[in-house]
Amino acid sequence: MEAPLTSAIQPGVSLDIKGYEAAGGYQALRKVLQQMTPQEVTALVKESNLRGRGGAGFSTGMKWSFVPMDMEGPKYLVANADEMEPGTFKDRWLLEGNPHQLIEGMIISAYAIQAGISFVFLRWAYKEAAREIRRAISEAYAAGYLGRNILGSGFDLEMHLHTGVGRYMCGEETALLNSLEGRRAVPRAKPPFPQISGLFGRPTIVNNVETLSYIPHIVSKGVAWFQGLSRTGDGGTKIYGVSGRVNKPGAWELPMGVTMRELLEEYAGGMQHGYRFRGALPGGASTDFLTDAHLDTPMDFTAVAAAGSRLGTGTMVVLDDHTCPVGFVHNLEHFFAQESCGFCTPCREGLPWTEKILYALEQGQGTAADLEQLDLHTRLLGPGNTFCALAPGAMEPLQSALKYFREDFEQHVHEKRCPYGNHTY
Repeated sequence: MEAPLTSAIQPGVSLDIKGYEAAGGYQALRKVLQQMTPQEVTALVKESNLRGRGGAGFSTGMKWSFVPMDMEGPKYLVANADEMEPGTFKDRWLLEGNPHQLIEGMIISAYAIQAGISFVFLRWAYKEAAREIRRAISEAYAAGYLGRNILGSGFDLEMHLHTGVGRYMCGEETALLNSLEGRRAVPRAKPPFPQISGLFGRPTIVNNVETLSYIPHIVSKGVAWFQGLSRTGDGGTKIYGVSGRVNKPGAWELPMGVTMRELLEEYAGGMQHGYRFRGALPGGASTDFLTDAHLDTPMDFTAVAAAGSRLGTGTMVVLDDHTCPVGFVHNLEHFFAQESCGFCTPCREGLPWTEKILYALEQGQGTAADLEQLDLHTRLLGPGNTFCALAPGAMEPLQSALKYFREDFEQHVHEKRCPYGNHTY
C-alpha cells in the first residue's frame, strides 16, 4: 500500500523542489488551477472524508465550505505547525522531511477558499523545520508556484512563515490567530467562527500540517484511492506515534484504523524487557487513558471515542508498571497549569490547585479528601465549564487515571509516600 505522505521522505534528508517535482510534486496544483473550480476542490475534499489531523477530527471539506465565497476583501489560510501537545511529534517529520508537500497542499487549499495570503504558524523550537520551510517557500516563489498569477491562472497567493513564542494555547485556532495578529494568545468567543471572522476580522481557515499535506494526493489520485487506504469509514492514512518504554519508539504512516495492539507490538516492538504495559494516552497528553482491555481498539476517531478516549493527534504515550501513575499525571498537570492563558477562572485557578494536590500526594502528604477534590475538579473543569478546551483536555488523563489506577492514588494516601520511589517530575 502506497503511503501518500511519507513515501518520499528519507530520514535526515529534506526534499528540495527538484526532488519533490521528480516525485510528482506540484502536478496536483497544475490540475487544480487548469481544470477545477474552487467549489469542485472543496467538494472533492469533503467527499474524501478527510478529517482534521490536529486533534478535533472535524471534516476538512465541511470546514472549508463555511467560508463565504461571495465576500469581497482578503481571506487567509493558516497552517497550524505549533505542535506543542506533549507526546506529539508527527508534524515535525513532515515539516523537516517534505516541506513542499505542505506548501502545495496550502496553495490548493487557499485556491479552494480563494485566500490570497497564507501563513505557516510554526513552533519556536522547530529550528530545522523553520530553515527548511523558508528554503522551500523561496524555491516555490522562484518556480512560480507562489506570488502573482500562479502558473498563468490568474490566482495570486502570498505565503509567510511566522514563528510563535511557544505557548500551548496557540494550538487553539482563535488563540493562534490572536498571536498571529501580535496580541496575547487567548481564545476568542465563538461565534463568529474564524471561517467568517478570523485573522484581522476576515474569513480564515486554520488547518493542521498533516491535514494539509494530504490535499495534493487526494487531488491527484481521487476519493476512491484515498478512502481505500483506510480500514474504517475515516478516510486515508494516519501518522501514528508511540513513546514511552517501548523497544522502538517512533512514528509511522499506517492505514487509518490500525489497532493499538499492532502499534504497540508490531511497530513499536513491544515493551522493553522487564516492563509491563499498564495503559496509554492514545492521542497525546490531553486524552483519556486506555488499558490492556482496549488494545484491539481500531485507532480511528469513532472507535477510540467509543472506548472512552479520543484519537487526538494519534501519538500514543505509554505508561509502564515501573512508572507511578500519580507522578505521570502530576507531570502533565504541571505542564497544563503553566500553559493556561489565565483568561477564565476555572482554568487559571483550578489547574494549579490540581497540580498542587498531586504534588502533595507524591510527597506523602495527601489525604482521602484530596482524592475527592481531584474527582470534583475533573467535573468542574470539564467540558462546558471553561472558555476553551485546554482545561477539559487537561482533565482527561486525570479522570481516567482516577478511574483505572485509583488503587495507586489510595496507596499514596495510606502509605504516606510514593510507592514507586517518591518521584517528582
